[in-house]
Amino acid sequence: MQDVWKIHCKKMESYGFDRLIYGISHFMTPNSMGPREDVMTLSSHDPEYMEHYYGLELYRSSPMLLWASENTGSCSWSWVHKNMDAMDEGNRKVLELNRQMGVTAGYTISFQEASRRKKSIIALTAKRGLSQEAVDAIWREHGDEIEALNNIAHLKIISLPLSTERSQLSKRQREVLEWVGDGKTNQDIATILGVTSATVEKHLRIARDKLGVDTSAQAVLKMSFLNQIFTPDE
Repeated sequence: MQDVWKIHCKKMESYGFDRLIYGISHFMTPNSMGPREDVMTLSSHDPEYMEHYYGLELYRSSPMLLWASENTGSCSWSWVHKNMDAMDEGNRKVLELNRQMGVTAGYTISFQEASRRKKSIIALTAKRGLSQEAVDAIWREHGDEIEALNNIAHLKIISLPLSTERSQLSKRQREVLEWVGDGKTNQDIATILGVTSATVEKHLRIARDKLGVDTSAQAVLKMSFLNQIFTPDE
């Protein structure tokens, strides 16, 4: 994941975008990106900026998220200035943070998804000193290439195991969930692994707790979303 991200950031910098944030959630609702613990984020911004933007969850009020929640493709940040009347107090707080930190010009790409519960977005921040007009000119010349490269990076990222803030499962917990995914009962799994049914249930309970779900079926589904089940052994 980090290799993909490093290559992508270097390529985007060659177009004038030196600070990127990529976010993906499989648990979107009509009014939210879902629990922060289930959002995976990659960033090349300064840690100070991310402390506020992500650490304080200001990303939930990002003005461009208003656009991205209902659209796919790319959008100039000039959209924000054209829609200031739609901005609430939270949106304006993010705009002030961005102004203070030099995050003032760029583009946002909202990726096409196959699931209505999934949303992936990347925000491309232009180098300090570049105006939005200059960025729009870059996009007119190279926008198709930039958007294609971001889609390639996105498709690669979502094919890899995704790490979120939730605790990682142990190899045994993952193995037990894989047998659940194969339709085995707790007793079946106990026989296969040579342990007791109580031990199997203990592993499943811990796995459910780590994943923040109520049932083992939900746990298997969430692990599938994160590409963390039936993965090659390390």
